[in-house]
Amino acid sequence: LSQLPGWSVTPDGSIVIATGNDDVLGVYTCTPYNSYGTAGESRPTRVLLKDPPAFTLRPKEEYFQEVGRELVIPCAARGDPPPTITWLQVGSAGKSSARVDVNGSLVLRPLAKEQHGLWECTATNRVASVSAATAVHVLGTSPHAVTNVSVLPLLLAANISWEPGFDGGYFQRFSVWYTPLVKHPPRAHHDWVSLSVPVGAQHLLVENLQPDTSYQFSVLAQNKLGSGPFSQIVTSVPRGRRRLPKPPVPPPRALKHPGGSCCPPTLVSPFFSGFPVTTVPPEPPAMTVRVFLSPPQALSANETARGVLLRWEPPGQASVALSGYALELRQDKGGWEVLDRSIPSTETQVLVPGLIKDAFYEFRLVAFAGSYISDPSNTVNVSTAGMEVYPSRTQLPELLPQPVLAGVIGGICFLSVAVIFSTMAACIMNRRRAARIQKRRQGRSRDPRVWGG
Repeated sequence: LSQLPGWSVTPDGSIVIATGNDDVLGVYTCTPYNSYGTAGESRPTRVLLKDPPAFTLRPKEEYFQEVGRELVIPCAARGDPPPTITWLQVGSAGKSSARVDVNGSLVLRPLAKEQHGLWECTATNRVASVSAATAVHVLGTSPHAVTNVSVLPLLLAANISWEPGFDGGYFQRFSVWYTPLVKHPPRAHHDWVSLSVPVGAQHLLVENLQPDTSYQFSVLAQNKLGSGPFSQIVTSVPRGRRRLPKPPVPPPRALKHPGGSCCPPTLVSPFFSGFPVTTVPPEPPAMTVRVFLSPPQALSANETARGVLLRWEPPGQASVALSGYALELRQDKGGWEVLDRSIPSTETQVLVPGLIKDAFYEFRLVAFAGSYISDPSNTVNVSTAGMEVYPSRTQLPELLPQPVLAGVIGGICFLSVAVIFSTMAACIMNRRRAARIQKRRQGRSRDPRVWGG
């Protein structure tokens, strides 16, 4: 082995070949021995040369495409044996609707918002695996959720910072939402407070907070197409002003009657010796109230001619007054988004129109009681495949009131009648004008002028 450059034997008897070439081809055996001899050689093993995968066509670093359209990302490799091409969306927990064609290219049809992110192409054979990554940017969507939200507690304030998500191809702005976690809400309906963030900033100072009170913070991104999902909720307690410790108070002493008998003890303050004062018993400590708020029950969905009708039952357990509900949805296994956060507590059903055709939706409901939020209800699934009653838009417009609708219809009818009368008047005027012109021509032909010399 010393005559072969790059070959060596390790202490455990293994052969290390630094560079594989045609010289390594062949059959090998290993013979162990010591001072007593050997028990024989090992079974023969054959060394073959195989090529690891190597990309012949790598994907570009990033791709930009509008939502709903088709995006094809090529990826090809060679090797011995021929490698297998697989694609994976990095960080995706759900199953993707993407497919890989016979050439190893990734086909995203139609492109969805949830397919935004980092994708990885991997070529694998028996020798090794190699990977190449690319970034897919889905344009024409609402913003993605911000990440890495952190809260720095300050004196009666908190500094919230975050990292923006993808803006969906449009300018995005941010707002910070917060609410105190109090046992006794100061008002019946305790809403979250929102603060707008200056343009271009990725942090916000929230001031005038109560000391020693837990607060929940969340960040919301918005662009011209709507709001993205809320960020994860972060809980923090602002710092309060430090209080100096009170000086120790000596125990009170009893006054004795001049005659020597001890009268009923009167407590005397050591700081006002000789002047008896009446002590006030301390206030009893506040009792801790534990809040129970179970999620809404028996959420169900029924398809109607006007949309999807959701019905539910109120929470079974609630130790405080119910304030309302919030409806959340997600499309095609994407992220959850708040659809309506102002459903009254007296309602047990809501109509959801305006869903996109040929899509898969999931709905769930949460209950509010003051500043407390319940766990989500059961999830109901709705598929709009093959339906003809849903317009192709994602917004949920409210139905027009009957007086407004009647006015709109009346205006349309008035305009239609006006157009008809204008057309008829124009036709009559054109006919009269043509008749006058023809009459003049006929008069000239019947009265010719004769000229003589």
